[in-house]
Amino acid sequence: MKRVDDFRLRFGTKELVPIVIGGMGVDISTAELALEAARLGGIGHISDAMVNTVADRRFNAKFVKDKLQQYKFNVANSDKSVVRFDLGQLAEATHMHIGRTMEAKRGDGLIFVNCMEKLTMNSPRETLRVRMAAALDAGIDGITLAAGLHLGSFALIEDHPRFRDAKLGIIVSSLRALQLFLRKTARSNRLPDYVIVEGPLAGGHLGFGMDWAQYDLATIFKEIHGYLQAEQLDIPLIPAGGIFTGSDAVSFLDQGAAAVQVATRFTVSRECGLPEDVKQRYFAASEDQIEVNQISPTGYPMRMLSNSPAIGDGIRPNCEAYGYLLDSTGNCSYISAYNREVAANPGVKRISVKDKTCLCTQMRNFDCWTCGHYAYRLKDTSRRLPDGSYQLLDAEHIFRDYQFSTDGQIQVPGQ
Repeated sequence: MKRVDDFRLRFGTKELVPIVIGGMGVDISTAELALEAARLGGIGHISDAMVNTVADRRFNAKFVKDKLQQYKFNVANSDKSVVRFDLGQLAEATHMHIGRTMEAKRGDGLIFVNCMEKLTMNSPRETLRVRMAAALDAGIDGITLAAGLHLGSFALIEDHPRFRDAKLGIIVSSLRALQLFLRKTARSNRLPDYVIVEGPLAGGHLGFGMDWAQYDLATIFKEIHGYLQAEQLDIPLIPAGGIFTGSDAVSFLDQGAAAVQVATRFTVSRECGLPEDVKQRYFAASEDQIEVNQISPTGYPMRMLSNSPAIGDGIRPNCEAYGYLLDSTGNCSYISAYNREVAANPGVKRISVKDKTCLCTQMRNFDCWTCGHYAYRLKDTSRRLPDGSYQLLDAEHIFRDYQFSTDGQIQVPGQ
């Protein structure tokens, strides 16, 4: 019976264990988690989502404090068009987070950074350019373009000396999205080094509408795989979303996948950045608590636990401190929703905003509990302790279980 370890992901002459840990922001996919994946011979992602905040937390920097101090005068103003990121500080924070991660890397694996196009930061092109260029400067092995079509992203860094050296890939949820990307980036004379095909059971933001349940990963993967073969494009395909066991992974590897991307099971690892009490919420989750909603200001549906504190909260927008989702005119749909509720509830000290959330603050506080569809199965991957909580898992244990398990089995620690 085949195991994931019977396959290898190949980039030229380099061979890797075909397991990729997805890039969960904000610092949920920590450097420690990515470093373990690399040490074990696979690929680990860190995320550059809210990288200034992450750098503050990890390295005692003061990027958020400095930004808030600069724009404090605007806190009560609903017009956020003046709120800008200091591009020098953005580059410094990115270099700090990624550079120190790369300095600590051991083993034969790789570390990539997940880079979301939807982090528009009131200057979409320039902030994206700085984030990617700083990541390359800091020595990142690869950049995964996420949360957007990224039609102009290659052009932003094609003059960088590492543009053809680093691995560059993209996440898509349909053949059409991949075709648009390939057509738009053809002028750079550079194909992506890999394509991650994310299905509707993935965690966090989804590349589908609220009709997501009408789609399935296997069908989308087969369609894209067939297209690449017909066009004679040798681009490694990596399916993601709902791959919960090693046997799930083997079923895709047998069909031509170069690797699989997994994330949900690592949310309850010791190396994951979620607070321990939140990890216990993931363990305790039931199937009916997994929901897809539209509270994200990005416009994408988002999968999370229905008891997330972020749902229905009505905190004042913290754009002066954060503001990662401000569009090119300084707008965010949560600001509009918040102002609407304030106007409709004069004198109310604590309003509730049901349709959107202040994603920056809620993710920074670990109150937006995004998850994959099979999060309710996490309790089956661990051992319940006498006090009713569940044993946290080592990332190595989870990685090895994917790598060597067969017959749909999951190795619970202590068994």
